[in-house]
Amino acid sequence: MSGTLRVDVPLGDRSYPVLVGAGARHELASVLRESKLTAGAQRAAVVTQPGIDVDVDPGIGCETFEIPDGERAKELSTVGELCSAFTRFGLTRRDVVVGVGGGVVTDVAGFAAAVYHRGVAVVHIPTTLLGQIDAAVGGKTGVNLAEGKNLVGAFWQPAAVLCDTEVLDTLPERELRAGYGELAKYHFIGCSPRAARLIGSHRSLAQRLDGGEPLSSLEGAELVAACVAIKAEVVASDETESGRRALLNYGHTLGHALEIAGRFDLRHGEAVAIGLRYAAMVARLLGRIDDDRVAEHERVLDAYGLDASLPHGIDHDEIIELFGRDKKAAGGITFVLDGPDGLEAVPGIDPGVLRSALERM
Repeated sequence: MSGTLRVDVPLGDRSYPVLVGAGARHELASVLRESKLTAGAQRAAVVTQPGIDVDVDPGIGCETFEIPDGERAKELSTVGELCSAFTRFGLTRRDVVVGVGGGVVTDVAGFAAAVYHRGVAVVHIPTTLLGQIDAAVGGKTGVNLAEGKNLVGAFWQPAAVLCDTEVLDTLPERELRAGYGELAKYHFIGCSPRAARLIGSHRSLAQRLDGGEPLSSLEGAELVAACVAIKAEVVASDETESGRRALLNYGHTLGHALEIAGRFDLRHGEAVAIGLRYAAMVARLLGRIDDDRVAEHERVLDAYGLDASLPHGIDHDEIIELFGRDKKAAGGITFVLDGPDGLEAVPGIDPGVLRSALERM
């Protein structure tokens, strides 16, 4: 498709394309024919949610399966029900699952694909900004438990991801803000020359990023593609999150804790925005960054119209307890923090520092 940007996620024989641009979803049938993982598929199970009015044509026999709205869909019971429905449909190991929706859909559809018949190919068509720049790329799938977010899941890379920027035009403003929190995160990870080179279908964009052009100068498909390239480069260096991939969780430790506490009516990206400001506060208290760098965090968040204030009624003891349940907390409470050499995962943070940062928020 003319004007579509292509970003490759380089994982050897499991590499796959991410196509970005207006109308990218209409490439689905050709992608299924051309991918070695889906070329022989006879059936497509399209997983989506009520109210997602995005037409897709896989070019083969298909059936649509709806999961519940919101985070309540991210439960093991939903995955069990989906797999039973796949069986009744006649989905085989050689067929394909297509996730059409936001991060909840791609997380659930991807996990169902990973465990059904011990692995069925999946293609994602993310319909939210958050889904396009983050959730649908990288192969992390999963569901929640009462004790925490994404505690049950699998790494299951898609055969392709189609980011149709056309569908973003109809998103409500708050849904866009939910993506802006993740977008702000990428400003602090940065686009390395290696990441820029993954944008193989738009030489001028790759050259601009390779030359250090900031993300703030980009819009639309170019901005989505740049974020995808940053994530693809990090994923390629650490697919199963044993080290560097943890950097993609910048801002997420407090963000996830606020979501788990569940009383604050926050979308994921809104919670991450608060978490970014908080992580900067923690880094400042530890002497890792100075006041100017904290102010830079606040400027980026302001530029996207993100409110990074702590919600009213927050229980500091509860939040710090939730920090200890975070997936990164292998060596004590662990945060991804900014510092003189960029972002890194810092284990064993003193709860007193974390409490002080909460009080300063």
